[in-house]
Amino acid sequence: MENSPELKTNDYLKGIVLNLPENPGIYQYLNTEGTIIYVGKAKNLKRRVSSYFNREHEPGKTRVLVSKIADIRYIVVNTEEDALLLENNLIKKYKPRYNVLLKDDKTYSSICVQNEYFPRVFRTRRIIRNGSSYYGPYSHLPSMYAVLDLIKHLYPLRTCNLNLSPENIRAGKFNVCLEYHIKNCAGPCIGKQSQEEYLKNIAEIKKILKGNTQDVERMLYQQMQELATEMKFEEAQKIKEKYLLLESYRAKSEVVSNVLHNIDVFSIEEDSDGKSAFINYLHITNGAINQAFTFEYKKRLNETKEELLSLGIIEMRKRYKSLSREIIVPFELDMELKDVVFTIPQRGDKKKLLELSILNVKQYKADRLKQAEKLNPEQRTVRLLKEIQQELHLDRLPIQIECFDNSNIQGSDPVAACVVFIKGKPAKKEYRKYNIKTVEGPDDYASMKEVVKRRYQRAIEENTPLPDLLITDGGKGQMSAVKEVIDGLNLNIPIAGLAKDGKHRTSELLYGFPPQTIGLKQNTPLFRLLTQIQDEVHRFAITFHRDKRSKRQTASALDDIKGIGDKTKSILLKEFKSVKRIKEASLEDISAVIGEAKARIIQEYFVL
Repeated sequence: MENSPELKTNDYLKGIVLNLPENPGIYQYLNTEGTIIYVGKAKNLKRRVSSYFNREHEPGKTRVLVSKIADIRYIVVNTEEDALLLENNLIKKYKPRYNVLLKDDKTYSSICVQNEYFPRVFRTRRIIRNGSSYYGPYSHLPSMYAVLDLIKHLYPLRTCNLNLSPENIRAGKFNVCLEYHIKNCAGPCIGKQSQEEYLKNIAEIKKILKGNTQDVERMLYQQMQELATEMKFEEAQKIKEKYLLLESYRAKSEVVSNVLHNIDVFSIEEDSDGKSAFINYLHITNGAINQAFTFEYKKRLNETKEELLSLGIIEMRKRYKSLSREIIVPFELDMELKDVVFTIPQRGDKKKLLELSILNVKQYKADRLKQAEKLNPEQRTVRLLKEIQQELHLDRLPIQIECFDNSNIQGSDPVAACVVFIKGKPAKKEYRKYNIKTVEGPDDYASMKEVVKRRYQRAIEENTPLPDLLITDGGKGQMSAVKEVIDGLNLNIPIAGLAKDGKHRTSELLYGFPPQTIGLKQNTPLFRLLTQIQDEVHRFAITFHRDKRSKRQTASALDDIKGIGDKTKSILLKEFKSVKRIKEASLEDISAVIGEAKARIIQEYFVL
């Protein structure tokens, strides 16, 4: 047993851990096949790696990971920033099973400035490393199209795929197309526009794509003034039109403050089940948002928000080649980047920027949730039930919810009703109506006690499923009445109450003893579900009460005649309008409506 492979592996790993340096670096865990299954970074390699082996982990993925480790490799680096960058590269290269998975949607478009003699500017999804410049990716397509449209109106660029080399142009291989005639292109294919002039436009376009619209505006304004001074008013007017187009575009973009420049903003939101996190990135140039991107990380080892945001910052700054010296974040991070300041704003324009980023990440999260629910409608129900479970701290998911309500008018015709919702949907076959039998006068609490006791006593006797949550259509008094019955039956059913406001609208959810108000945001899916349950039990109870009251009010002498049922009574009353007219009718008239046999029964009854 002492020489078992498992003990040998443990001794081998212990030897590596004991000899690890106390420097920044990255570590790689390998399985028995030599495959890298996890890559991590550390300020102190020895302390970080030791934490995996010197304590018992909770059941879950971390414990499974540790059980799979057969070997450890590490790389020492100079700074924590180097470790962050190296970790990011290795995760992308090896895609280890237990690392966070970046959900990178390859279909996002970028704007390409093609590397050619007369560069084209166009939308693309493919990044080809041929010296071309790429701007994006753009997760919001309207923003990208707005930029392309602006460029099209500002600069005459070619859109053809012709090989416009100097030799081909000199040889006269090309003819101008429609774009030239409608003034969308200046005709470089036939030498009408020089490369120098064309590349000057491309340089300005690159500035716009980087968000430096102010520089281009200043340059255009200066040109306009110079041309006006030289009395070249037509040319000045053309420059002015470009200037106004650019100014209009900039006004429509999200301008924050002209003093804010070259700043990165990050925010993070986790999904409700804790399996994913969404990170939003904004880049601010000259007071305007130049880049905006939101992406998703799939968790692997219950990583914290801090760990995920640190990964996201490295990923996005590398992807967008950001050199911002300031990063705005929602909370403190245990990371350092060379010559970079982390800011957690409390007020002012920077706070507004952070709030805008949070707004974007929440919207992205909501959109992804809606997409998932369209593909799997049951997912929405499970999410709502989980939300109820979390709000009320229930031991189990409230798959079956039952709700009770009483109905009477000043104590007359008292009834009660129970509706059942299974997996968030009304199970109408399980609805039950109750006539109040033991309560005299209008006593809602006593009526509720009677009905709840009858329902669950029967459920115990017949061994039918009990609810995961019981809701009363009422406040604290109703809840206490129900609790008294549930405790008396030795049942463990969580009890909640739905109270209404003065306008008879659902206003608050009560839970616990003494009952506490659980805050409900109106117009949320959870609020709508609880309102639906409350409205449904009220409708069911009221309908039953009206039916009972109507039957009592329409009771007549016909009710006492043996052999005459409800259907026959309805037919007779519909035809003759009243019991008096039925008494006065002849045998032949009654027989024509319900048949001779029943007609004789009725006549004999009234004669006697």
